[in-house]
Parts: sequence; structure tokens; C-alpha cells
Amino acid sequence: MDLSDLDHWDFHLPEDRIARRPAATRTGSRLLHLPLDGGPFGHRQFTELPELLEPGDLLVGNDTRVMAARLEARRESGAKVELLVLEPGPGVVRALGRNIRRVKPGDRLLLAGGGEARVHAVDGGEVAVSFDAPVAEVLERQGAMPLPPYLQREADEADAERYQTVYAGPLGAAAAPTAGLHFDENMLAQLADRRVGFATVTLHVGLGTFKPLQEEQLQEKRLHEERFSIPEATARAIADTRARGHRVIAIGTTTTRALEASTPAGATSPEPGPGATQLFLAPPDRVTAIDGLITNFHLPRSSLLMLVACLCSRERLLSAYGEAITSGYRFYSYGDAMLLL
Repeated sequence: MDLSDLDHWDFHLPEDRIARRPAATRTGSRLLHLPLDGGPFGHRQFTELPELLEPGDLLVGNDTRVMAARLEARRESGAKVELLVLEPGPGVVRALGRNIRRVKPGDRLLLAGGGEARVHAVDGGEVAVSFDAPVAEVLERQGAMPLPPYLQREADEADAERYQTVYAGPLGAAAAPTAGLHFDENMLAQLADRRVGFATVTLHVGLGTFKPLQEEQLQEKRLHEERFSIPEATARAIADTRARGHRVIAIGTTTTRALEASTPAGATSPEPGPGATQLFLAPPDRVTAIDGLITNFHLPRSSLLMLVACLCSRERLLSAYGEAITSGYRFYSYGDAMLLL
């Protein structure tokens, strides 16, 4: 089977399986346990996660903070446009644009909440812009959360809280690291009581999140570039966990990507410091930087689906997805979770 054929990564998802809104509470989702030793699937609640982990295990999450990146604006002619800012600045930043077919370098875009953006370059659906105030201030004052298109709705006040992890730190993401949305302060306290460690990396989720996967990306084994940083304390915690014979479990595919990109070949823990990666993981690649993964259910034909399959095989992962669909699990950003361990 040619796993570089996107058709082999397709599956049918009924529309009513897409979670349009989050569960009533962060930990109120279901958890499908996929044992990596080949055992049967387990149907759990996310609140049961602590009992599935062992004292000495280490969870690693992505602490990027999502920007309220969606801005409404008008051209000087009065035509409406929309910007989805992809970087926190300073200076000229990239943004995805909607209704920008007639926009050209030098144009002024009048922001709906006041102020303006100046267009410096246009490349297809992407623009380079600068603002008349610091980017972070503009977004805080008038930006909206950049919900994924498949939710088919505008962001509301609840999304400002729920589309952000409780441990979010550095500002810079254009989309949430959604596996982390299931954790609340009480869950983190329960894990600490069980002597399960918790550490973070930072990977700012960027442009590639909004672009469909292309066949040439599969052939070239290269994705969009994303910036990340591995703190000294996290690298040390992972090395200590491995030295004691315990497990490192990533919270989400973005965490996995950062750890895999920063762990040298043959090593068992990452190198600390900043970096950038275009890493594309797909079977038969093996993920060696982690021992387990907590993740949401991903879109068909996506690089995220392929990354997860590196832990368990395409066949077993798609079998788990079939089980989840049949059993009524909720999919995508606000949906239920999986534990591969």
C-alpha cells in the first residue's frame, strides 16, 4: 500500500460527529484509550486520565497562547475584508486575507474597531501588513478567536476562554493546541497528587493549520515551518524521567512535533533552546521522543492523522476512528480525546 496516497488517509465522518461547541466542562469529554501493546480499545471519561497514568510519568504540553487573530476591516472603497493574523509581531506580520482579490501593496485597510493596517505585500491569499499600534494591542482590543472553519460559526465570548489552555503562556498561536483544552486546574492538581509530572514546550501553531495537505508535501516529506522553544527545565525533566525508567506522554501533536524535532538521532531527550521545524512525520516513520500521546480526533487526509499513526499504524488508528464514530465520540477541536499509551 502506498501510504503517500492521500486517499489511504480518508474516512467518512457524519456531520453530527463534529463538535461545534465545547463540552460543558473542560474535563467533561470522553477518552478513547488505544493501548500501544495491541490490547482492546477502552472507553473512558477524561476525568479517569490520572488512573491510566503511573507515578513518575511526565506529561508535556504546548503552552502557546492563541491570539485573538481575526480582524474585520474595509478597503478605502468600502469593500469588506478580513484578516487572520499569523504572527504576534513586532513590525510587519503575515496574515491570511479574505476578500482581498483587489488588495495591493500600499493599500490602507480601515479596521472595524478603529485604526488601520498598511499592506506591504500580497501573495495569493496571504498578505504582509503593519498596524498603526503594536500588533498585540490591536488584537487584544478588537480581535476575535480564530475558530477553525469546520465549526461553521463565529467566535463568541465563551470561546475567548475555552479555545485557550489553562496553562497558556507566550502569545503567538493562530490556532489552539486542542489536546490541552481538556485540562483544568483541578485535573492538573490531581495529576500532581498522583506524582505525575507536568512540563511545557512552546510551539506557535501557524499558517499550515489552515491549508489542506497537498500531495507534493507527502512526496517531499516537508510541512510548513513552525517556531518552537524547549525550556531547560523541560529538557531536564524529560531526561530525568527517562533515566528513572518512566514514560513521557505528549499532550497533542504540536508538542510531539516540537519534541521530535529537538531530539537528536539516537538521543532520548530534547536539546533545550529555540528552533524551527518543517518536520513531517508519517508511517513508516517512528516517533522516538515520547512514549505516549493524548490527542483529539483529527480531520481525514491530514498530516496530524499521519503523525498519530506513527505510534500505532494506519490500520489500527483508522480502526480506532471507526470505533469512535460508531460509539458517538465527538470530533475535532472541541471534541473528545484519545490516549495512545
